[in-house]
Amino acid sequence: MRVKEEQAELNAVPLTLEGSSVLHQMVRFRRDKWRELSPEKKTAIASELSAALGKPEETAFYSLLGHKADFLLVHFRDSFDSLKRVELKLASLRASDYFEVTHSFLSVVELGLYEASVKVYQSLAEKGVATHSDEWNRAVEEQVEQQKKAMHPRLYPEMPAHRYICFYPMDRKRGELKNWYRLPIAERQRQMHEHGMVGRRYAGTVKQIITGSIGFDDWEWGVDLFADDPLVFKKLIYEMRFDEVSADYALFGTFYVGIRVAAAQVGELLDGKLAVPEAR
Repeated sequence: MRVKEEQAELNAVPLTLEGSSVLHQMVRFRRDKWRELSPEKKTAIASELSAALGKPEETAFYSLLGHKADFLLVHFRDSFDSLKRVELKLASLRASDYFEVTHSFLSVVELGLYEASVKVYQSLAEKGVATHSDEWNRAVEEQVEQQKKAMHPRLYPEMPAHRYICFYPMDRKRGELKNWYRLPIAERQRQMHEHGMVGRRYAGTVKQIITGSIGFDDWEWGVDLFADDPLVFKKLIYEMRFDEVSADYALFGTFYVGIRVAAAQVGELLDGKLAVPEAR
């Protein structure tokens, strides 16, 4: 009887898929020290940095708007070990003498499987399969493997080539009056479905990549939005504030908005000579 009561509530933890390891680095540029260098040395240091940035589908360099930082570097790699190699490589460059990393965010690309989780949990409960039994674990693992194959391109994406980025971290509330993690999984699935439907309406104008950071950083998730028109960030996030999961359970961290700079143009950016064309 006790087993059936527990199954009626279903397992609380939704399944997730994990993919690329992701590191965001927010950088302050020491312009005062940079100005002291000769033109020849500036060119040599900038060329070294441009070459080290590597493939544009793996590392992107953004010039941030506002005072929070000057630059944002975003790295997509296959593991934390690969991210550490990127960190060490950049720290070894002469450019690091003029860069100060003021903030960072470590995470992995994450796809939540609320709908699939509820279906498989309900199916197993109806069959009387005990939660976390060998049979239960095998069924869950089969579901995860099926989803991994289907979602592989989304789990290991290339860096979007869009002109603008908006990055922010977020949590789900765990307060006395509102606690996301105490809601039944079916209710969380319903709210996340409605939340996702808003995002789908912007699919043609914005690329969204969600990364999970529980156990890796101070926030639970990171959100990267990529677009060729920055106004879409405001419209999408504003509309999402009105859905139930955001209005009642979302907490947001600091927002960073930047313009992408090609590796070959980093030297012009450091010298303040980068021409910023009007957006179309």
